[in-house]
Amino acid sequence: MDKKEHLSRKTFIKNTALGIAGIGAAPLLTGFQQAESTANKSKPMKLLKNVRLETGFEYDGDEVVATKTDLFCIELADGKITSIRKNDPKANAFDAKGMLMLPAFKDMHIHLDKTFYGGPWKIVKRRSGGVKGMIALEQEILPEMLKTSTYRAEKLIELLQSKGSSFARSHVNIEPTSKLQSLKNLEIALENKKAGFEAELVAFPQHGLYYTDSVPYMKEAAQTDIDFIGGLDPYSVDGSIEKPIDFTVQLALDHNKGIDIHLHESGQSGVDTIEYLIKKVLENPTLKGKTYLSHCFALSAIDAAKQEELAEKLAEAQIGIISTIPFGGRVMPIPTLYKHGVHVATGIDSVIDHWGIYGTGSVLDKASLMAQLYGFGNEFMLSRSLRLATDNVLPLDDQGKQQWPKLNDKANFVLVNSSCSAEAVARVPEIEHLIHAGNVVY
Repeated sequence: MDKKEHLSRKTFIKNTALGIAGIGAAPLLTGFQQAESTANKSKPMKLLKNVRLETGFEYDGDEVVATKTDLFCIELADGKITSIRKNDPKANAFDAKGMLMLPAFKDMHIHLDKTFYGGPWKIVKRRSGGVKGMIALEQEILPEMLKTSTYRAEKLIELLQSKGSSFARSHVNIEPTSKLQSLKNLEIALENKKAGFEAELVAFPQHGLYYTDSVPYMKEAAQTDIDFIGGLDPYSVDGSIEKPIDFTVQLALDHNKGIDIHLHESGQSGVDTIEYLIKKVLENPTLKGKTYLSHCFALSAIDAAKQEELAEKLAEAQIGIISTIPFGGRVMPIPTLYKHGVHVATGIDSVIDHWGIYGTGSVLDKASLMAQLYGFGNEFMLSRSLRLATDNVLPLDDQGKQQWPKLNDKANFVLVNSSCSAEAVARVPEIEHLIHAGNVVY
């Protein structure tokens, strides 16, 4: 497809039948009464009362022993928070009944385009041969998966919403088997759900750039309004670190995209890939703050001194780590990354597909797991752990100063039956309500 023939994401959606309709987000009205709406049409809400917000820390000496909260009235308009004022229990408003308001969650690593969720329980036997064996499996099953991928993406989005997420960064297969069809199918699902869900997309050469000649399809995808250029284990899949990374960096530069590379390699090639990507970003500083390594298991397989060194270099290059918080020998050095100011985020990766079956759909689960793995058992560290679920948005800063919500912030938040962030991370409560752009999503 040449440039003249290319259909952008928005043009494709506009000119294509929307397929299976999604469930629209109901408008948030006084009393949370349901009203007629579609996925693309909603009405702004007005007012909430008895909303619990965090206001500071309580100390015993230098130790944070509790989190202070108070009740407020919150007014929303045009998808934003327009007023935060003293609570009025008699106000004609939705009664939050003391529920805690937290920032809506963000799933920063998921594959919405290829999931078994929304269909029958299914396990596909993993192939031998590592990632290359799984590439062969995907080449077999993707044509059938594409037939239902729009519907199943919508069902997975609904699960994420029920767990408090109204935003995701989704990797989308771009390779010779599905070409750009996976992207097109997912865009239909996202259009159907756009009133209650946002996403940024990564063009992901799941079958290798050169191993299956995905280069022409990646170049085509880069001309769309996707957000990131992806990559996959350059050395073990494509046989070189420099050639795939150089291509990825140049494609991102040429089209003003970010970079998000899957790096599963845990040996020396993994370390060498990290260091080479750091070098390329430092040479091209426009990529700072726009470049990420997903999984990056090599960081878990090196000694503490090397972890410190790489964390410092990652921070200098402003390269983020999107970690899946694995158990066992792959426990990531997240405290070290945080210490050096590296942007750390997480995602559920998969709820159920041919790669894995254990996802719950909750990034708050991930935050709780992180707190357990690293012994973050006190009030302060539990409250800080919430950042993993919200992509670094916290109600209180490290000194206990209230920093969220503020006037004109997006009206994207959850309401839960918890007394504070620390309890929410420790107990992982059910999501009572998810509000996105002032609309009830769940």
